[in-house]
Amino acid sequence: MFLNSGAGVVFRGAFGPWWRRETKEYHLDRDAAKDLVARVINEYKIYHDEKPPKELFIHGKAAFTDDEWAGFRDAVDPETRIVGVRIRQSRDIKLFTDGAMPVLRGTAYPVSDRRAYLWTAGYVPRLDTYPGWEVPNPISVEVLRGSAPLETVLADVLALTKLNYNSADFGATLPVTLGFADAVGEILMAAPEGDQPIPPLPFRYYI
Repeated sequence: MFLNSGAGVVFRGAFGPWWRRETKEYHLDRDAAKDLVARVINEYKIYHDEKPPKELFIHGKAAFTDDEWAGFRDAVDPETRIVGVRIRQSRDIKLFTDGAMPVLRGTAYPVSDRRAYLWTAGYVPRLDTYPGWEVPNPISVEVLRGSAPLETVLADVLALTKLNYNSADFGATLPVTLGFADAVGEILMAAPEGDQPIPPLPFRYYI
């Protein structure tokens, strides 16, 4: 969970047979999805005088199944707007410039009102260089569930590429919600579960 203040909390999800051979994707069942988001909401309320969030954006690399999404919705308060966003690395398109530097970092190319390509790697004016080796590829950002302005979603994703304090990079290719989650997931899976579940811990515990 990452808040607009920059604060973050790490949760450990439930163990289970989440791998789907037919889609080659991981998906939670309804109960596990509800439990995970319920813990996120409860932790959020601790920081905000027991008030639920006005909106909740869930980032994933795979599409959300109906069962999974129903579990997410079961966990949120009626006044919370929930939005599901799929973010994937893409090689579908490349942009080339006439100059010596590649496309500007933060460039977005909308292909519909719910999907766009976003260049999270590219020329950075503040550095006056491109901290990379080849023509940068964009990421694909798509609002799959719920509704939110695409421009807002893209701005949030770009901001979240700069929140991984465990990296010396100016900005990562993937937002911290996905890139950092992969790294932390390996740590959590390597640790024995024990008799007690691992409690939610602030982001700084994993830096």
